[in-house]
Amino acid sequence: MGRINQDPNQFVSPLDGRTLLHTASDAIAHGLRTGQPMTLDLAPFTPSLQQPGACFVTLKIHGQLRGCIGSLQAHQPLIMDVAKNAFSAAFCDPRFPPVSIGEQALLQVHLSVLSAALPLKFESEADLLNQIRPGVDGLILCEGSHRGTFLPSVWEQLPDKQQFWERLKQKAGLGPTHWSETLTVSRYTTQSIH
Repeated sequence: MGRINQDPNQFVSPLDGRTLLHTASDAIAHGLRTGQPMTLDLAPFTPSLQQPGACFVTLKIHGQLRGCIGSLQAHQPLIMDVAKNAFSAAFCDPRFPPVSIGEQALLQVHLSVLSAALPLKFESEADLLNQIRPGVDGLILCEGSHRGTFLPSVWEQLPDKQQFWERLKQKAGLGPTHWSETLTVSRYTTQSIH
């Protein structure tokens, strides 16, 4: 199990990481069999997996995105968040049709366990860009009803700070040059498990 961009407060042990991956795969298999999300009994899981946690589940086939759904804030036990988001990534991502039985064996499951998001304080767009840590920070942008996030893994495709920031604004439904005093940005890190 990798520990990439790990926040020390969000440590998931290798054993718990394997459990999370198995649970994600089980949730997808259950969805293929029943068309419904899987319900979990928390009792068999370690205390750390029963703690509130937030994660994104990314599905790929042959390196190509096949679904990605996640939570930005911890609102349920981490093990339940993984099961729910795995089902949603496979069957509810509006960008893709539901995963088929024929695709099941080809799926690559990647989990990103999120640290708590911390708001950034900045005086200008240049100040904000100076604070962003490429390859480390995931960002959450909020502007009125517009909201968007990029996981730290997006830096692999967008390594330039300016391009990363402009594409995040576009994802949130804003123009790439948009700037206002009411715009807020928070950052988080992730522990990658795959």
